[in-house]
Amino acid sequence: MNEPASYDFAVLGGGSAGYAAARTADRLGLKTVVIDGAAELGGLCILRGCMPSKTLIESANRALSVRRGAEFGLRSALEAVDTGFIRERKRRLIAEFADYRAAQLTDGRFDLVRGSARFTSPTRLLVAGLGKQEEEIAFRTALIATGSKISLPAIPGLAETGSWTSDTALDAAKIPKSFIVLGGGAVALEFAHYLEGIGRQVSLVQRSAHLLTGMDPEVGDAVQMALATRGVEIHCGTRLLRVFTHDSRKQVVFATGTGERTLEAEEILVALGRRAASDQLGLAEAGLGREGDRVRTSLTQQTTQPHIFAAGDVCGPSEVVHLAVLQGELAARNAARVIAHQEPVEMMDYRLAIFGVFTHPQAASVGLSETEASAGRRGVIVASYPFSDHGKSIVMGETEGFVKMIADARTGELLGAAAVGPEAVELIHTVATAMHFRCTAQEFLRIPFYHPTLSEIWTYPAEVIADKVSGLTRPLS
Repeated sequence: MNEPASYDFAVLGGGSAGYAAARTADRLGLKTVVIDGAAELGGLCILRGCMPSKTLIESANRALSVRRGAEFGLRSALEAVDTGFIRERKRRLIAEFADYRAAQLTDGRFDLVRGSARFTSPTRLLVAGLGKQEEEIAFRTALIATGSKISLPAIPGLAETGSWTSDTALDAAKIPKSFIVLGGGAVALEFAHYLEGIGRQVSLVQRSAHLLTGMDPEVGDAVQMALATRGVEIHCGTRLLRVFTHDSRKQVVFATGTGERTLEAEEILVALGRRAASDQLGLAEAGLGREGDRVRTSLTQQTTQPHIFAAGDVCGPSEVVHLAVLQGELAARNAARVIAHQEPVEMMDYRLAIFGVFTHPQAASVGLSETEASAGRRGVIVASYPFSDHGKSIVMGETEGFVKMIADARTGELLGAAAVGPEAVELIHTVATAMHFRCTAQEFLRIPFYHPTLSEIWTYPAEVIADKVSGLTRPLS
């Protein structure tokens, strides 16, 4: 084998985290290589995650508007849903996004090697090229950004019966008339919303007691109530027992607190989470530690080898793109410090972690949940306000859900917020921006909000909090 190519910074994976890191490293003057062995360039978000799913969901949202036309004095009916057209629109848009990312990866700022890499030592990678022989790469620092893959549970009979995953649903031209969705997280709920929105019968089976278990229970409960009102059958607090086929229909048997239940549908959609794509990386050869399937990292994004970093789904803690990008950029800056024999001084700050779910209504959160804030033994004030009593949402006919603010009881500083309702994922950024500047509820009330808008709903819980903070009242306008 020839002398290996040598780089300052080797990036494993060309998705959101990997590209952000490579772009940053190039700006810092590091000789950089990106190694990506996927059949298509672009990464999970563009190809099989955020963008394609939101494209489908937009069709469902429009369908819901048509179905509700009579509420607004409109004579309308949803005559048909062209799922083939929906897929082709998705394919066209995603191809444009993917082509743009491919152009970014191949514009010459850094090298791009097409192949799958694995560590052979703490400073060497062996790359199995796509259609080419293996090549060795030497590096001074590296970033693991290989993402995640779908996790299929070991449910008796599932493999024999067959099922869909999010990958299947995202690129299906024909959609069966009925589904059993397994799971209660963001992916499961977004697909339940999409499928019901285009007129499919949907049942959902969740193992935990609430939907969206990472958020406060009332958030998941509000989404559950809204989906149930639309006709989605939801079962929480279950234990999946077995899957089988009977008379050409698929059956799911699960246990509840009152006994066994059986659901049947034309298809099963498994949305029970993802796992880090770390199995084939040769982590042991590089001396890298794991936490389950994830690569172990510190807040500097360093692994157990200080010159090797990780970012995105492969290390967590959350499978969201904006955090992956921030992690990748921070890792590249810290890698430059390692090369310069400086201590990595930047650490990830998850104080402003945002999470969003594009159901109808949408759900979103930023910062600490009420549960987390209370568990931290800090005095907190929590205030909420319903969309059903908010002028703009009433006019829009979007009255499901609420907003909630969590603040420090002593100072009034905003610690977190949650929203379930119209455009909740957009609205949460109002509080995220305020929290960035460590805004108190009292200061928040000095921000002007146009009337009538959805955004002004935040002023109501802020006013309650400000009034409760000892010795402070709402400032005069």
